[in-house]
Amino acid sequence: MTDARPLKGLYHFAYPCRDAEETRHFYEDILGLPLVNCMMAEKVPSTGEEQPYVHFFFELGDGSYIAFFDLGGEEKPAPSPNTPEWVQHFAIETESVEDVDAMRLRLAEHGVKTTPLVDHEFVRSIYFFDPNGLRLEIAARTEAPGFLEAAASEAHDILKAWNTRKHGAAFTV
Repeated sequence: MTDARPLKGLYHFAYPCRDAEETRHFYEDILGLPLVNCMMAEKVPSTGEEQPYVHFFFELGDGSYIAFFDLGGEEKPAPSPNTPEWVQHFAIETESVEDVDAMRLRLAEHGVKTTPLVDHEFVRSIYFFDPNGLRLEIAARTEAPGFLEAAASEAHDILKAWNTRKHGAAFTV
């Protein structure tokens, strides 16, 4: 068996949007992520499907991107009917808890409701929704030295315990 080549990192995450300009305003003017690429096409390269769209990218500080597709309709993307709204989200890292709080205040100035600062033990973050219904998280790492190594050493055992619980007769949703 050959080892898989290591994956380098996130290139981009793509999500549908209701309105390209509304989305540009939110990500560029409010969050401060620069619009760095925008492509308009009539055909989907990966499937050959005839579908006019615009695909546009905002750059994060590490060189990765959050991208959107505007397919020309005015409908907001529908949430997953079998998943709580807090599950699917895109987390963006910032340098400090102070930066998280500064973004919380900036969002409030623009009428965007956020959660209070949430302490997850290894990150502190806020959550909110973009105009498309995508839940976003702004987070700053706060883990104590050795936390990540300890978490990695326990991860397989915790997942095994979850799978046993999930597939056991006593599990209910």
